[in-house]
Formats: sequence, structure tokens, C-alpha cells
Amino acid sequence: MSIMDFNVKKLAADAGTFLSRAVQFTEEKLGQAEKTELDAHLENLLSKAECTKHWTEKIMKQTEVLLQPNPNARIEEFVYEKLDRKAPSRVNNQELLGQYMIDAGNEFGPGTAYGNALIKCGETQKRIGTADRELVQTSAINFLNPLRNFIEGDYKTIAKEKKLLQNKRLDLDAAKTRLKKAKMAEAKASQLNSTQPEGDNIMVNLSYMLNLLHVKWLKSEQELRITQSEFDRQAEITRLLLEGISSTHAHHLRCLNDFVEAQMTYYAQCYQYMLDLQKQLGSFPSAFVSNNNQSSTTSVPNASTSSSAVTTTFLSSTSNTATPALSDLKESSGSRKARVLYDYDAANSSELSLLADEVITVYSIVGMDSDWLMGERGNQKGKVPITYLELLN
Repeated sequence: MSIMDFNVKKLAADAGTFLSRAVQFTEEKLGQAEKTELDAHLENLLSKAECTKHWTEKIMKQTEVLLQPNPNARIEEFVYEKLDRKAPSRVNNQELLGQYMIDAGNEFGPGTAYGNALIKCGETQKRIGTADRELVQTSAINFLNPLRNFIEGDYKTIAKEKKLLQNKRLDLDAAKTRLKKAKMAEAKASQLNSTQPEGDNIMVNLSYMLNLLHVKWLKSEQELRITQSEFDRQAEITRLLLEGISSTHAHHLRCLNDFVEAQMTYYAQCYQYMLDLQKQLGSFPSAFVSNNNQSSTTSVPNASTSSSAVTTTFLSSTSNTATPALSDLKESSGSRKARVLYDYDAANSSELSLLADEVITVYSIVGMDSDWLMGERGNQKGKVPITYLELLN
């Protein structure tokens, strides 16, 4: 029974406090009550925390869109995360495209120029897909997770303490209002006591009323001191939490650097993969030359030609201009000096890697493929593609 009485009393006290705060808040909005203002430093910290939360949420959400454009996949990952389960691995767009290209190349025949090129493109796309997967994983660990931890952890604590500070301020202002009313009531009673005619009953009643109002005034003063102390303590707690926002910014800066490094690594890998692919495709000049010769009689490249088409045209034109001299060289048993037009990485030990603008010695061997020559650089020698060379006089 005593426990029930205690719960009822506590419930009544909480209800009274809530009602007092509601009245104070309403009167402040109506301009009928004074409001204790926070100091400027604390207000600036609160504004900084709110601004940090606002932009952190926006950056985090847009980064998620950048890394995973598919909204359904993002929702699925969110559900698995809330269930504390690992999301199933799925093939990304680059890997899927790469697999389609490889399957098509095998269907057309790896021995054909087009089929071989499709297989090489597919393998490159799959490597890009793997790099993209690594970018997503690295960015999630080093960038997204710290931002999410701030929103779901640190800022929730700040918001909780901020709300508690608001309640303590309302209690303080309500106590100030009650004390003010008690003082006004006592002053009015004192004034009434001085103007009333003398009489035993009247004087006794007025004295009793004055004593009662004085006790109420003293109680209001004590309540004000308590609420002031609680408000000051809560303001200090909130201030200490808010001052940690600067440390949060420093931590997020380190995370941002990690994210930039992950992107830099990803784009560097993609560039290298595509550069290698372009060189591999350059080792099949017959396909490019035949395609170019078919189209060169009917159309002229314009300013909107893609970079790959420009590169192909350059390769074929270089090959065509060099063909007579190279044919003569292949028919003879002598050697000539040749300038390398652009870099070439050897695909195997029988080939020679080349650097743009270097000069090497080239010659032909009986039975060698028509698209290749033997090249020598000092003690190094190996096969080199003719489309990468320009014979010197």
C-alpha cells in the first residue's frame, strides 16, 4: 500500500511539474512571462551542433546514393543492418557487363578479333567492378560509419541533454514567476493591513494571512535557489558536450581524407585498367583498319567524334602511312631505326615493352606475323607491334 501511495504521489508531482512547464512555455509564447536567455557562448555552441548535424546527415545520405545508386539495394542493406545480419553479396553493374561481354566473346569465338576484344573488355570491366566494390567497402568503414555514429550516438546524447536543459530553464522561470506573485500578494496584504480599521478579529485574520504569505514567499525563494542550481549544473553539462563538436569536426576531417584517398585509388585503378585495355586493343590493327576503311569512304569525322574513335583513326592512319616502308622492310633482310609512337607494355616474355619517343632497331624474321616486327634496344629484344612504330630515314 505504501508503494502504491508513493507511486501516486510521484505521478502527481510529475504531472504538476509538466503542467507548470506547459503553462510557463505558453505564457512565454504569448509574451506574458519572462524567459531566461542562455549565454551567447552556449547559444553559439548549440547553433554549431545543429548545423553539424544538418550537414552531416545530408553528406551521409548523398554519399550513400553515390556509392549505391539503386534505392532498393540501399533499403535492403538498411534492413539487414538493423537486423544485425550481413547483406548477401550481389554482382554490381560493371561485373555484370563484364560477364556479358565475356560470354558474347566466347560465343563469337576467342579466335576472332571481335570475340577476343570482347573478352578483354569484359575482363577489364570485371576488374573495374572489383575496384568499385573495394571503394564501397572502404568508404563505408572509413567515412560513412563515423558520420552515422555521430548522428545516432553523440548527437542523440546532445539532443537529450539539450531537452533536459530546456526543462530546467522552464522550471527556473516558473519558480521566478511564483516568487514574483508571492511578493506581490504579500505587498498587497501589507497595504491592506495598514488601511483596515482596528478590530481584534480583523487584525488577527490579517496577521495570519501575512504570516502565511511570508511563509509562501520563503518557500518560493528556496525553490528558486534549487531550480537555479539545477539549471546551472545542466547548462555546464550541456556546454561540455557541445564543446566536443570541435573534436568531431577534426575526426570527420580525417575520415574525409580517407574517403578522398579511397576515391583516388579507385579512379587511378580504373584509368590504368582502361589504359591497358586500350593498348591490348591496339595489338589488333587489322580489325581497326578494316572498320576504318569501310567508313572512311562514306563519312568524315567531326568535332563530336568520341575519344575512342579518334584514337582508332589515329592508329589506322599511322598504320596506313607506314605500310609501304614496313612492307619493304619485311621483304628485305636488313634492319632500320624506328621511333616509338606511344607506350606499349609487353603481354609476355616474347614481346618488348616500349616507351614513347624512344628509338629502337627493328627487322623482320621469316614466318613472323605481318602485324609484328622484331625490335632491339641494347641487349633487349622482342616482338613489337608495327602500329606503334614510325620508321626513320
